[in-house]
Amino acid sequence: MTTEAHTGSTTWATTRTVLGSSRPLSWVNTAFPFGAAYLLAGGGTDVAFWVGCLFFLVPYNLLMYGINDVFDYESDLRNPRKGGVEGVVLDRTLHRATLWSAVLTPVPFVVALLAWGSPLAAGVLAGSLFAVVAYSAPVLRFKERPFLDSVTSSTHFVSPALYGLVLADVRSGEVAWDLAVWAALGGFFLWGMGSHAFGAVQDVRADREAGIGSVGTVMGARVTTWLAAACYLAGGAALLVLPWPGWLTAFLVLPYVANVAPYLSITDADCERANDGWRRFLWLNFLTGFLVTQVLILHALT
Repeated sequence: MTTEAHTGSTTWATTRTVLGSSRPLSWVNTAFPFGAAYLLAGGGTDVAFWVGCLFFLVPYNLLMYGINDVFDYESDLRNPRKGGVEGVVLDRTLHRATLWSAVLTPVPFVVALLAWGSPLAAGVLAGSLFAVVAYSAPVLRFKERPFLDSVTSSTHFVSPALYGLVLADVRSGEVAWDLAVWAALGGFFLWGMGSHAFGAVQDVRADREAGIGSVGTVMGARVTTWLAAACYLAGGAALLVLPWPGWLTAFLVLPYVANVAPYLSITDADCERANDGWRRFLWLNFLTGFLVTQVLILHALT
């Protein structure tokens, strides 16, 4: 193999690994909320829509998970869940490249979005980016602050939707900031908190052994699972106030409740078995996204 070919192969391998740290399976979880909110708010499929969707699809997730994988390296080495769809284990030699990629890739997108928005939109975007960085970055480490970890994690997914609404309102002026809007955001936020809490259950023992705090280590595996189920049900109840056909989305929390139900009696000693439910959760999101899309189509038709 020539030197040029070897260099090209190494560069591609590095790029693929760094990109893998952005959790491609979860890209849609942040791009879809932005795109759906932007369209519902009357933004249309303009340049801002496509730039925003692309930003929340890849750069946003690279920033969020790339930082996480670098600063969680030591704990990830001991975590049997890492190394697949639930997160790569970044070799130390890739940490610098990952951090530079995570920080620089979003820049052109953010600059463009700031130019198209308003001070309020800029504030929402800044808050979203702060939550992404604060979750894993040294000193702040919100992920190790019980309850704040779930709130911050939910912000990662709800803030793109809020930003989509605010940005579209700047450009169309069609957003009615009424009960329905806040109920939709609130229901989504509760879903996010419940999902993060359930995700923490499987790591209760490992986190305690590593001295890492989380909502799961404070409340224990069983109580945290009940909390996740309660958040899902509360989120669904909030969505019931939406006008037709929006209230149909309230029933989409039921598969999530069914997914955590087998673990309501889980103990700290066998918390790892919740990983099966977490893996189902990752794929359940795609089904939910498809069904939400059908509701949005129905809304457009009616």
